[in-house]
Amino acid sequence: MLKIFSSYLQKIKNNPYILQSLITLILRVIGVLVLFGFTLFFTKNFSPKIVGQYDFVRSFLLVAGSICLLGCDQSILYFRGKFKGDNALSALKQIYIKMVFILFSMSIILVLIVLSIDKNFINSFFSDEAVYLILLKSAIILFFSALTTLNTEVFRALNHLYIAELFRNIIKYFPLIFGAIALFYLHNETYLVDVFLLGFLILSAFTTVLVFNYFRKASGPNSEPIAYKEIINKSYPIAISGMALFLLMSLDVMFLKKYKGDATVAFYSLAVKLMTVLSIVIVTVNITISTKIAECFSIHSNIELNRMLKNSSRLIFILTFPLVVFIVIFSEKILRFFGNDYVAAQQALLILIIGQGICSAFGSASVYLNMTGRQHIFQGILLASVIINFVLNRFLIPEFGMSGAAIAFVVSSFFWNVLASGIIYYKDKVKVFLN
Repeated sequence: MLKIFSSYLQKIKNNPYILQSLITLILRVIGVLVLFGFTLFFTKNFSPKIVGQYDFVRSFLLVAGSICLLGCDQSILYFRGKFKGDNALSALKQIYIKMVFILFSMSIILVLIVLSIDKNFINSFFSDEAVYLILLKSAIILFFSALTTLNTEVFRALNHLYIAELFRNIIKYFPLIFGAIALFYLHNETYLVDVFLLGFLILSAFTTVLVFNYFRKASGPNSEPIAYKEIINKSYPIAISGMALFLLMSLDVMFLKKYKGDATVAFYSLAVKLMTVLSIVIVTVNITISTKIAECFSIHSNIELNRMLKNSSRLIFILTFPLVVFIVIFSEKILRFFGNDYVAAQQALLILIIGQGICSAFGSASVYLNMTGRQHIFQGILLASVIINFVLNRFLIPEFGMSGAAIAFVVSSFFWNVLASGIIYYKDKVKVFLN
């Protein structure tokens, strides 16, 4: 047994992608501990209504942020894989500056759209007089939130993978954690959403300074200018796909708030956070291999591509299966740990966990399509999934509440994973699913 274990460790050391995936996963696990640490603090010390408002704003920022970014946070990785040689970093700096301008322009448009919507219509739709003001504040902060996301991906494009993961999984929570603790001791818990939003001012400023510091240190000749048209043409299909993915994770929250209220949103959001433990494994592996997929595909290295995808799908399964079993067995105890009221989400949690465990068998389908120039295919698949998700949420949530939301999410996720994997195999004879 010791000999087998030593042999496996040696294979990991000799395979940089597996080693990088594991180190990244460790950082993400630390991030999960931080996430659930302050989630426990929230659920123990803040009312479910306030926690539900926070989760509602977070969902809004995910969807609206994906619109503002126009896919730039993912296409920067595509351009990093495309440009080689000494002028790669110079080209990336030009692209980054133009992406920031695109992001700023889109955020202004979204603020104007929110301002143009009738206040009473929004409040009456959600049956909550505070919703419009919350959405307006979120729209104003949207640029800074999206800029933080873009900067984090730029770290990754510049090969500062671990810095990117530190910001993505740990540091980004610091302003919220410290602010929430201050609010608790000052007995001003109702300002939690405001603290959450203002934290992005700090994060965006800090990450922007760091990005330009990395670009300043990089040397190399100037490259040919990259047109806005080329950036948008490569980015917007990814943007639609990203927005569709975030809609899949947010429509349930919107419908739950409308039909069941903020407290139910808080209960369900905890179940979703527990499900993200599995998602983190999938995303971690995919982040590590994304630029390599683009590189191998561009030079037609099919043998290396198949080998890499085979290893990644197996690694995802090995890491997710024990987590699925653990959460299913101890679901009630895990939820009760955050407060007795949160046990109401047990059935939804079981549906989400088992469904996500099944979907994890499809490995890197999404990142493969995005990194091989098939963004429009993935876009179409996800838009169909969003329609399915919307319809299921609309009819299941009023009747079944959180369980209906979980069913809608799992069905739509299974649909796009199966369809994407089938198309990839049909077109390229590449197996991204577990085999």
